[in-house]
Amino acid sequence: MKIASWNVNSVRQRQDLILDWLKRHTPDVLMMQEIKCETAQFPADIFREAGYECAVVGQKSYNGVATLVRGAFETTSDHLPGFDNPAARYVEVRTQGVTLGNLYLPNGNSGGEDGYATKLTFFEALAQRARTFLHADTDFILAGDYNVCPTAEDCAPGALGPDDALVRPESRAAWRKLVWLGLTDALRAVHPTGTAYTFWDYQAGAWQRDCGLRIDHALLSPRVAERLIDAVPDKEERAMDRPSDHVPLVVTLKDTAPVA
Repeated sequence: MKIASWNVNSVRQRQDLILDWLKRHTPDVLMMQEIKCETAQFPADIFREAGYECAVVGQKSYNGVATLVRGAFETTSDHLPGFDNPAARYVEVRTQGVTLGNLYLPNGNSGGEDGYATKLTFFEALAQRARTFLHADTDFILAGDYNVCPTAEDCAPGALGPDDALVRPESRAAWRKLVWLGLTDALRAVHPTGTAYTFWDYQAGAWQRDCGLRIDHALLSPRVAERLIDAVPDKEERAMDRPSDHVPLVVTLKDTAPVA
């Protein structure tokens, strides 16, 4: 089972790039963030022609999440329970026995301390969702743009100041709180050390200087983590013409044994 997460930074501007990527990689699931369009404006038909059905929670010009699935699935939530902000930041589906929470966590750098508090509120609601799944013995993945660099190794030297919301101690503590529930950071489980950036800013030659950030993550519940084969950012996608500033994070799992 191949699952990918990608902040596409406007699905309508990048739809040809996305279609090309889907054709080359054929994931079972693609979770997209920052689609930047209302649900009715989402180009569902073109993805349907490529073999994918869609679960979309859109918003005009900002935010928005969409999950593309090959095969049968059900949408289990169109919002993150416990997070009352109206921004379109979460959609959840279940397919092949796994619940997939697709999330776009607030950046936290705008809106002053109230804006930062919204980021931490989302983190807490996400932790509560994970607890609910764990108590129900649900297999799940929480993947998307977390807008946090968990450690210093996940942020290129000089890329961010110490007061940036992506590296503030409270942000990193909220990330650790999720992991300490018993979840597995897919990429670090396979590649414990080394740079593995998923984002390069459009400004100041960040891509050319490899001045990147690892802010797109996939957290796996225990049984799903046992199936983990690989997790890797598709770095080459950042070199495409008119790319997103993020690249896909691709997680590969062993298929489950068929039920007799």
